[in-house]
Amino acid sequence: MSFSKSIRELYQQEIKEIQGQGIFKEERFIHAPQAADIEVEFPTGASLKKVINMCSNNYLGLSSHPDVIKAAHEGLDHRGYGMSSVRFICGTQDIHRELENKMTEFLGTEDTVLFPSCMDANAGVFEAILNENDVMISDRLVHASIIDGIRLCKAQHDTYKHSNMSHLEQKLELHADKRLKVIITDGVFSMDGDTAKMDEIVALAEKHDALVFVDDSHSSGFIGKTGRGTHEQYNVLGKIDIITTTFGKALGGASGGCVSGRKEIVELCRQKARPYLFSNTMAPVIVSGVIRVLDILSQSTERRDKLEENANYWRKGLTDAGFVLKEGDTPIVPVMLFNAKLSQDFSKDLYQEGIYAIGFFFPVVPKGQARIRTQISAGHEKHHLDKALEAFIKVGKKYDILGKTKKEIIDVYGM
Repeated sequence: MSFSKSIRELYQQEIKEIQGQGIFKEERFIHAPQAADIEVEFPTGASLKKVINMCSNNYLGLSSHPDVIKAAHEGLDHRGYGMSSVRFICGTQDIHRELENKMTEFLGTEDTVLFPSCMDANAGVFEAILNENDVMISDRLVHASIIDGIRLCKAQHDTYKHSNMSHLEQKLELHADKRLKVIITDGVFSMDGDTAKMDEIVALAEKHDALVFVDDSHSSGFIGKTGRGTHEQYNVLGKIDIITTTFGKALGGASGGCVSGRKEIVELCRQKARPYLFSNTMAPVIVSGVIRVLDILSQSTERRDKLEENANYWRKGLTDAGFVLKEGDTPIVPVMLFNAKLSQDFSKDLYQEGIYAIGFFFPVVPKGQARIRTQISAGHEKHHLDKALEAFIKVGKKYDILGKTKKEIIDVYGM
């Protein structure tokens, strides 16, 4: 069937409907390396504007670190631009094994296998290790990539209310007859910034003979005393069966991901996970950069400690100003606005004040839960945070939301 005029008009109408709701997602083009200070072109064709970036996953400020860039150059010079192959054919270099070994040591697991992204890791792991006699029991707020991976697996799927341990136990009891039971959760929930109760989850898993899966993408490198993740923070190192994480956030910020955990599970991913078998290997330039990131993190917790200090300072500033925030103790600090159009308007006004922070709304978050998700970095200095607070307060006064409750904001702007 050709792409006829009627088909084109069908898609055009859908696009117009999204635009008509005032929640159309517009591209913003960054004309600089990822950092606290960036230059942005918005809207398309506009003059560049210098802004403070308050919504990046660059938690440790390593995306443009000179040592990481140098290591990437060395990887490019010594190992080439790309592998032009998948791992099991001719796509595995010595540095891929080196990074896998370093991640295993860093995470405190038994083995690790690399994937082109954490989304690919999540897409491949469940299908590789489970069958129709098993069950996956996931937190209702897990990341979209986990949901996609669950959909690709033949195992049964059930959910439990967000971080509700009594409900999780009910589901474990309900599925007691299954061959394998896997509890599935994010370590840090990326939209809300709260952490999973990993100690309680592990206790329930041990009680009910279940496996534990955690996606620690918004945790690896900076959560826990030495930045190993939520399993370190909750003192369950070595007790998580499957960890997936990304190198596209704190651990360098480029791309790539991995599955780490029990050696048998990792081996099954090497043998059966389709994104591993049918996707090109991580590029040498990225692998070399991530190896250097892990070396930096092994030498000092300075960046992780600064990030924690910055996040506490930012959260306190917003709270004192009267914003409605999601509770949490991570660098993800959502400013709740509840209305999709308000989140877009608020974001655009912040941009005019020199602050880059994006409005989130359905389907990225549930309807009626629109927000500005701010993310703090070790690359932020106090002057960045102070200027951003000043802008947030100014825009908050414009829309008269400071000191207002959720109900009062919804009464004015709707959901």
